[in-house]
Amino acid sequence: MAELATIARPYAEAAFAAVRDAGVSPAQAADTLDRIAQVTSDPALREVVGSPKVSARQLADLVLGVVPAGIAPALKNLIEMLAENRRLAAMPQIAEQFRVLKDEAEGKFEAVVTSAFPLEGEALDSLLQALERKYGRKLHATVEIDPSLIGGVRVAVGDEVLDTSVRARLEQMKVALTA
Repeated sequence: MAELATIARPYAEAAFAAVRDAGVSPAQAADTLDRIAQVTSDPALREVVGSPKVSARQLADLVLGVVPAGIAPALKNLIEMLAENRRLAAMPQIAEQFRVLKDEAEGKFEAVVTSAFPLEGEALDSLLQALERKYGRKLHATVEIDPSLIGGVRVAVGDEVLDTSVRARLEQMKVALTA
């Protein structure tokens, strides 16, 4: 079977286009897709999805029965199509890729900030402002803690990495001294 991320991409792109064309808020749709992804990730539901005794209509009704009323028609159609094609297992990846598309459309990008110590509040805000100036984009940060950095931070935005950690500087000095 193809990797779920590969399967999810066209569904996420189609859902994003349908939501945008219908005038539905992409942020609201992303939140709804996250809830649906949470539901479809449940091991008990995964077992039901794999059962040939359960029809596509029953699967769609089951998933739609646990999401909020008033779901956008585009998202309802997505659920029905995924159930019909037995692709509900790809829902977490679809939701993730949908959120990436939404963020790109809004000019936001994901930044992973790794720090030796907890980073929050004003320190995180000032770091994000500096990074947004550097990259010229709006960033959404996820903070991870890695005590092995000793101090400083390592920031990954897309495929770019900015490493100002003490560990990285020590490695640079080591290389310079042994060369």
